Amino acid sequence: MESSPETDKRRSAAYGKDGRTVTEFAFAFMDCEFGGLDPELHDITEIAAIITDYRLAELAVGEWKVRARPERITAEAAAISGYDAAAWVDAVPIRQALSELAALAPKGKTLVPAGQNVRMDVQFIERAYKNCGLPYPFDYHVIDLATLYYAFSLVAGETVPALSLRQAATAAGLVDGAVPHRALADARLTLETFRYYVGRLAPRPPAEVHPLPPPRSAG
Repeated sequence: MESSPETDKRRSAAYGKDGRTVTEFAFAFMDCEFGGLDPELHDITEIAAIITDYRLAELAVGEWKVRARPERITAEAAAISGYDAAAWVDAVPIRQALSELAALAPKGKTLVPAGQNVRMDVQFIERAYKNCGLPYPFDYHVIDLATLYYAFSLVAGETVPALSLRQAATAAGLVDGAVPHRALADARLTLETFRYYVGRLAPRPPAEVHPLPPPRSAG
């Protein structure tokens, strides 16, 4: 097969190390609300996911209020997320929510979890799938907005006071004030903020991003 620096560059851009093309990936911009911070002690109360293709074009949306056990929801978490037993009267069992979430996955694509501090969501989701005896539908990689936001700050030569969704979205001019802790609203804002920073990451010489130290004198 023909090989040259240019063809090698195109090939590496189109294929991952395992041979999969970039277009075989899809992303699930997820946000969950919980009854607390410990997946061993607290339940998921709400799940939202926006499925996109590898170019971040939206493919599907799902949102579920999840039936949770009252003793596994702290008063503090309920106040933050807006959980109220009366408003959750039509909530679905966690097994149903997880099955419907998995059904959103595009056929033949590797579905990668994405979000803001998405490892937190993944911890709860992984545990829930395992406890329900359901196959886990997501890839083991994750894509996180906080990492993208910090990378953008380095490219732009700026400092960031925090790596929160609120900070990233505020710096992007997408919000002004508090960010509501609701699953779909947070997932939507995360995707919009992600698109904003991706669109503004222009290639720059490494020396402009992080100036090289002056050369050492001989001797």
